[in-house]
Amino acid sequence: MFARIFGYGNRTGWLVLAVLVLLILLPLAAVVIQVLLPGVFFGTWELGDLSLLLDVFKRPLWYQSLKNTLTLGIGTTVLGTILGAALATVRSNWSFPGAKLLDGTVWLLLITPSFILAQGWVLFAAADGLASRWLGWDWVHGAIFTPAGLVAVMSFSKFPFAYLAVRSALEWKVDRLSEAGRLNGGSAWTVWRTVQAPLLLPAYFSGAMLVFMDAVGDFGLPASIAAVFRFPTLPYSIYSALYTSPIRFDMAGVLSFYLVLLIALAMSVQFYALRKSRFDFLNSRATRSEPRKPSRGGAWLAAVNLLIVAIAAGVPFGSNLVSSVTRANGERGVSFTFEHYGELFRNGGVLSEGLLHSLEIAAGAALIGALVGFLVSYVLTYSTFSLRQTVDVISLISLAVPGVVLGIGYIFIWNQAWLERIGLLLYGKPAILVLASVAGAIPVITRILTGAMAKVPRSLLSAAQMQGAPFGRRLRTILLPLLRGALVSAALAAFGASVFDLATTSILFPPNFMTLPVVINKAFEDLRFGYAAAATLTGGGVVIAIIFAAEWLFKPRRGPK
Repeated sequence: MFARIFGYGNRTGWLVLAVLVLLILLPLAAVVIQVLLPGVFFGTWELGDLSLLLDVFKRPLWYQSLKNTLTLGIGTTVLGTILGAALATVRSNWSFPGAKLLDGTVWLLLITPSFILAQGWVLFAAADGLASRWLGWDWVHGAIFTPAGLVAVMSFSKFPFAYLAVRSALEWKVDRLSEAGRLNGGSAWTVWRTVQAPLLLPAYFSGAMLVFMDAVGDFGLPASIAAVFRFPTLPYSIYSALYTSPIRFDMAGVLSFYLVLLIALAMSVQFYALRKSRFDFLNSRATRSEPRKPSRGGAWLAAVNLLIVAIAAGVPFGSNLVSSVTRANGERGVSFTFEHYGELFRNGGVLSEGLLHSLEIAAGAALIGALVGFLVSYVLTYSTFSLRQTVDVISLISLAVPGVVLGIGYIFIWNQAWLERIGLLLYGKPAILVLASVAGAIPVITRILTGAMAKVPRSLLSAAQMQGAPFGRRLRTILLPLLRGALVSAALAAFGASVFDLATTSILFPPNFMTLPVVINKAFEDLRFGYAAAATLTGGGVVIAIIFAAEWLFKPRRGPK
């Protein structure tokens, strides 16, 4: 039986499972264990006071953090899902000028770190921000820096999740269902409400839960607005608990528990809704949706689309650009300058050091993550490992769990005295940032590679195995050449995401080891807005240039015809 469980065919599966447990599951379990046994990671065994969990409703900061998180999460879910679903429906049904601009904006918002988007909104809406100084809109500050205003800002950043979920569901259509409704006297609104909307419930729920999970776990927005507006949320209060003196592990543990609980509840709601709202309506009569030109109102669609793109992308990115090249001169006076860019590298500026550190961490995370993700995808696609479903679930967990929670789990796991005796005390060292970045990159890498592997038939590997090719040779001579392009894309996606990972680097960065996101965020907290904007654009430009260069160097090229 031992040979059957740990036989050759399952070795890769067990190896992958062990790595995922170490990188993802164990740190998350440590957060829960810290609440139940608060001294276990520091050498004392005593049962925790579970009544501390109820203190979240008694202690003002804890309660306000939970309340703000729920307000932001629920409000953003409702508004962001409505906005994303409406835009996806319009985009799938009608063709209008600027439609492709909306698609590009959606992907731009998805890949841009949330703290950069939030930073742009702060630059725009601060009391002496661009809206006030350039446009004379003094009302913007009071409108944005309220719970309702922050929900609106978050919705314009998170609606792409709902947009993509609904747009994918609308890719194929069966016209006979809607035609039957119209033939029975139903209006266009009635047909949509009674036929099309129920069929799209799984997509609506998926998009809504993705919006909710990303909103409640967002660290970037509260970290950026803290410079001008106090709005504590669970992720930011967890971060604050670790950077107060003395360190409040009790507070961090309890708030992390509630944050994980919210994410778990959201995932449960999604799974329940998908199970109860499954409709297999596509058949051989299904046709690909092709947007058609509207008989009237095309100009209005284009204008509304342009307005949404200008708000969602134009405000944050434009504000960063303008702030990086301007300087305030007294009341409402501004002048153009490049002094912020000059300050970046003057007198051994910290940007160079932070950027170099971030690039090193991201490169390590991309290489290690590509290897781990490749093996995970292999197990999910080709192996007969009995725990493949478990591997799949664990590989997706870090996509939903906030970085601050993962970071605090890494502190508990890798800050053990006995690890120092074997040379594995990683807390306070750059290596822990690499491991945390790998954990965050695994879901993205795995999804990209699993989709690519699905196109490679198992028979190719089976034929090589029958010819006596060992496991490593089959991977090296068959899978790697066929998946080279996908592997490069996955590694570069992980690289770009790791460079701007503010949540985990803010929790785990060692003393005197600054990273690019920390440099930008600290400058923002010190109200050096122009410097922060210049650092954002410069660092982002360097990263984009590296990604394009690496893609050109390593992606396979077609030979001459």
